[in-house]
Formats: sequence, C-alpha cells, structure tokens
Amino acid sequence: QVQLVESGGGWVQAGGSLRLSCTVSGSSVSLNHMGWYRQAPGKQRELVASLSSGGSTDYSDSMKGRFTISKDNAKNALYLQMNSLKPEDTAVYYCNLKRILGGREYWGQGTQVTVSS
Repeated sequence: QVQLVESGGGWVQAGGSLRLSCTVSGSSVSLNHMGWYRQAPGKQRELVASLSSGGSTDYSDSMKGRFTISKDNAKNALYLQMNSLKPEDTAVYYCNLKRILGGREYWGQGTQVTVSS
C-alpha cells in the first residue's frame, strides 16, 4: 500500500521560505516519477514541480527560480524548497507519485501553505 505524507506547511510572510517534505512508504521515490502540486481555493489543482525517476526536473513558470524540488533516496522522501514566497503561493500543496509502468498515481493528504502580504 503506497502512502504519501506531507509536512512542513504553515504560515509565512511574503518573501519568506518554507520547506515541504513528503515521506513515502510502500514504494520508492527513486523508481517513480514524483511531483508537487497545489490547489488554491476556487482553482484547479496545478503542477508546481516534477522530478523524474532519472533525476530530470521541471517547474511551472511562476515557480522557476524560487522553488526547488529534490529527493533523498535513502530516506525515501521528496522535498520542495520554496523561497521568495508570494501571497499567490497560498494553497494546499500535494505530493504525487506516478508509477512509470501503468501511470497509476498516488496522492498525499496535502499541507496548507499560507503567505501573508
């Protein structure tokens, strides 16, 4: 059974930083495609950043240069370092695991990030 548990969300002032963590059990971050998504109130869930099993990263344009996705294979964990946060970054952030074979996806429960101006 694959489980993803996010942590590290919270409240921060604009310009501040947060580091989100996603602990994975039942599968391996090194063998699957991983990603961070977010969903703001009244909006659709959107991709924040992705990290392929081969180590390639991709970011949404509004996050480039501010956010960094990474993983620790030994800890089987995924991270999102968020710097220069803006009020529009306020959302629930979700960890995502997508199997290479078959494409089945798994989601965490989400962690709230609130950025005040």
